[in-house]
Amino acid sequence: MTKLKYLVIHCTATPEGREVTSEQIRHWHLDPPPAGRGWRQVGYTDLINLNGGVERLVANNEDANVDSWEITNGVEGINSICRHVVYAGGLTADAKSPKDTRTNDQKVAMIKYVREFLVKNPQALVAGHNQFAQKACPSFNVPAWLKAIGINSKNIYIHL
Repeated sequence: MTKLKYLVIHCTATPEGREVTSEQIRHWHLDPPPAGRGWRQVGYTDLINLNGGVERLVANNEDANVDSWEITNGVEGINSICRHVVYAGGLTADAKSPKDTRTNDQKVAMIKYVREFLVKNPQALVAGHNQFAQKACPSFNVPAWLKAIGINSKNIYIHL
C-alpha cells in the first residue's frame, strides 16, 4: 500500500463519437497478444462514456492509499501511486489525429469527477497521461483545462 499521489486523465484513443465499453477495454488490456496487451489488470479505474456516465472498471476503497489490488496500468513506472480515469474518444473521426473529442456530457462528468476526487484526496495532483509519457493522450492540455475550471494550482501537476 502506498499513498495516492496522482489522478491521471486518459483517452481511449478511439474515433470521435464512437462509444467504448468496459468489456472492450478489458479485452484490449487483458487478452493475450496479439489481440490484447496481456496485462493482469486494466489501465484505468473509471471510464467516462460519451453520455457522461461513469463506469467503474477496477474496484477501490476510495481512500488516500493505493492498495495492490487497486493498481491499474495507466502510466508505466508510477501506477502504484496513481488512479486513472479515461474518457471515450481522443481521435478525429478518421482516427488519424489526436483531438479533444469530449462531449459536453463528458466534460460535465469529468469536472464533477475531478472535483469529487480532490475533495476525497486533497493532497493529490491531477495530470494528463502526456505529462508522463511521449503520447498525445488525453488529447487536450490538462493543466490549462484544470485552471479554466477553477482547480486550485496546488492540485495541478506541472511537468517541468
